[in-house]
Amino acid sequence: MSDYNQFLERKTQFGGDSGFYPVWMPDFLFDFQQALVERSLLKGRSAIFADCGLGKSPIQLAWAENVARKTNKRVLIATPLAVSDQTIREGQKFGIETARSKSGILPAAKIVVTNYESLHRFDPNDFTAMVCDESSILKSFDGVTRKLVTEFMRRLPYRLLCTATAAPNDYVELGTSSEALGELGYMDMMTRFFKTDTSIPARIGWRDGGPKARVRFKHHAQEPFWKWVCSWARACRKPSDLGFNDARFALPPLIERDVVVKSSKALPGFLPGIEVPAVGLDEQRAELRHTLKERCEAVAEILSAGGPGVAWCHLNPEADLLEKLIPGARQVSGSQSDDQKEELFKAFSSGQLRVLVTKPKIGAWGLNWEHCSRTTIFPSHSFEQYYQSVRRFWRFGQKNPVTVDVITTEGQRDVLLNLQRKAKAADEMFSALVRHMNESMRVARSEYQASAWEVPAWL
Repeated sequence: MSDYNQFLERKTQFGGDSGFYPVWMPDFLFDFQQALVERSLLKGRSAIFADCGLGKSPIQLAWAENVARKTNKRVLIATPLAVSDQTIREGQKFGIETARSKSGILPAAKIVVTNYESLHRFDPNDFTAMVCDESSILKSFDGVTRKLVTEFMRRLPYRLLCTATAAPNDYVELGTSSEALGELGYMDMMTRFFKTDTSIPARIGWRDGGPKARVRFKHHAQEPFWKWVCSWARACRKPSDLGFNDARFALPPLIERDVVVKSSKALPGFLPGIEVPAVGLDEQRAELRHTLKERCEAVAEILSAGGPGVAWCHLNPEADLLEKLIPGARQVSGSQSDDQKEELFKAFSSGQLRVLVTKPKIGAWGLNWEHCSRTTIFPSHSFEQYYQSVRRFWRFGQKNPVTVDVITTEGQRDVLLNLQRKAKAADEMFSALVRHMNESMRVARSEYQASAWEVPAWL
């Protein structure tokens, strides 16, 4: 194939608004879930940004079952590692036939479930639709995997992206989601709605650090941007965001506690007991290494007794030491095989393993751990990792108050302040998305009602 033909192939998008009315609407879905399924099926290619515990798994399964019944063709559901089995169990619970495959061999079932790490073994020509579960996790993979997902979906007429957050305040993800759905490409989105502004400090920009951090909306582009997002996505943090009742979706209390530890060793050039704020990433990393023992001992004291718990960390030495200090703890690490990771995740989910030690980028997406209500976190600059880590437990369906102990040091105070800033920005972003979504739905209803009055009497 010539270079030009390859270029055209990459640009080809099959489908458009290729949706259809639901051919089956299960009664196990709540009213707001039925609305999301119907809208996504009518659109054909869309995204659902729904908070943890709002039932994205049954929504995905109902959507996939409708496509399979309508087309009599296969649908692929791609999930994070260990979430595939969880999806299969959900399918069995709701009477929807699904089958898992990691090898690329196609089962008899029309709905095939696999994990992102196995996607390269499948041929998109064998499917008519694809669901990306926890699609925001794609940023945690290398560029090859992200490109593979986009290319895999490109020629499918039916596509659905689902995630709890659209990467809080991260417009990059909205651009990559749009591109995967066949809407505006990432660079087209940037050109249309954003401009570079070097007067913006990099630390409060779109992404921390680097020239890309210094971007802002073009003049009067913010409103059109959110309306454009709402044309292919729906977002909700609770059913009332879609106009439904919240009575069955009340969250238990969330108890967040800052546990500040001090190092027993003096910093180079300082007297013992002197705490110096860490400035910049290099000093912050040095502070983490300097306080490794004290921070891990604080976690061990919190999680050594009682019920199930999860210790989130970021460094291999942290995970190794936590596994030694906490009785009965097991570590899920990047060096393990996918099968080993899955076995440990399943052991914790089933209650066979009391304490799990892992990193957010490995286990913070998609898994439902409502049986656990205690966790400890070493904070980082990634609000999304923090949010997703907490939401494994604090989700609709959790019956107990959830306690989150944030283990930090005086030198890491800037990290906590940055997380608080990002939390506020994320809330503003989601609020804007919900507000414009409701406005676009109101306009659509008004246009529909107006057109109904214009129908000629003879019809």
